[in-house]
Amino acid sequence: MNAKRRKAHDRLAALPGVHKVRRPVVASSTEQFDLYYVRTGPRSQTPLVIVPGGPGAASIGGYRNLRRRATARGRDVIMVEHRGIGMSRHDDTGADLPADALTVDAAVEDIAAVLDAEQVDTAVIYGTSYGTYLTSGLGVRHRDRVHAMVLDSPLLCADDIAAVRRATRAVLWDGTEPHTEQLAATVRRLVTEGRLTPWAEQLTAGLYGLVGPEALQQQLDLVADGRGLLWSAIGHGTRMLFERKTPYRHEPDLVEHIGYRELNYGPVPDGLPLDPAVAFRQSAHGAPDFVAEPYDLVDQMPDFDWPTVIISGGRDLTTPPAVAQRIAGLIPDAHLVQLPTAGHSILDLRERCALEIVTAVYDHKMDELPSRAEELDRHQDISMQLLVRGIATATTVESLLSPIRRSFTA
Repeated sequence: MNAKRRKAHDRLAALPGVHKVRRPVVASSTEQFDLYYVRTGPRSQTPLVIVPGGPGAASIGGYRNLRRRATARGRDVIMVEHRGIGMSRHDDTGADLPADALTVDAAVEDIAAVLDAEQVDTAVIYGTSYGTYLTSGLGVRHRDRVHAMVLDSPLLCADDIAAVRRATRAVLWDGTEPHTEQLAATVRRLVTEGRLTPWAEQLTAGLYGLVGPEALQQQLDLVADGRGLLWSAIGHGTRMLFERKTPYRHEPDLVEHIGYRELNYGPVPDGLPLDPAVAFRQSAHGAPDFVAEPYDLVDQMPDFDWPTVIISGGRDLTTPPAVAQRIAGLIPDAHLVQLPTAGHSILDLRERCALEIVTAVYDHKMDELPSRAEELDRHQDISMQLLVRGIATATTVESLLSPIRRSFTA
């Protein structure tokens, strides 16, 4: 660990509520390292454990505002800095953790170990995106620790890619979704002309979830007119928008192989247009090939007998509504909240909405959430409203790259 990183590490370690627990580097070894976590707010019997997405999203440095707002609502919040990321990146010598230490199963066991360290018997577990797989994994391996569960923009299995491809092509190629006919025609033209690289196609899918078809159409019209500087930059290989490591906030470099090896982030391309597999395989630092899932959630979710809320954005092309709907059919008595104009990861892009849903969980009013979907859909944070407005009118790279990168890597 270099001096600059050590200084940042020590600054975060001094934040209120930050603790560490000793954990084995690999299950079969006696070698250990410091796993960091943070707990804020008034102590309660049933805290809220928030599991962010990625893999690669850091918890302690990246979600301080979220924890502050949750604390203001009286929430007792725990977040784990997952192994291989941020403050939990290194072994005792300061070296990066080895690849064999970085697995879904190890990350799940780390969450359970933090609950043990904090003497928490059960918790409400809120996972978003990749974090939903860890949340479900905790349900598989430690079902007695789950009081209730929120799955925000959830993953289910390696077969999710089929739903992603269908949803992406329905919107951006076939134009069969509402208000997307012209959008799809423009995308087909740009792809045919070779003006959208695989990474620009991914940006298109992400922006659809973030700003909707009308604002996205404005941006694509700029590309068609040769004035889309953002898209030109993406087209010339700046996929660092998605890959760049930001210390203690977004560090996918060590843990990215979890997504590829265990969750099929980079499946074999099917040879058809707008295949997200192409961009993800291009970005892999190591082998992108899928090996095996750690759990069989399709088989195991019917045994989940705790209250569960599933949140899905109607414009989410990263983990599309079809996946959430399938999960809702697997978990008994699950409450599916479908937000018509939302994209991927409500926790990251509509924090107020996420906290409203958490409040309903603690107030035992989960059954009311599906009927409140349109009301909740209108709960957009001011910062996100300004961001969306800026994207709708932006014509330069610098006005966009910094604020939106996080939303596409959740």
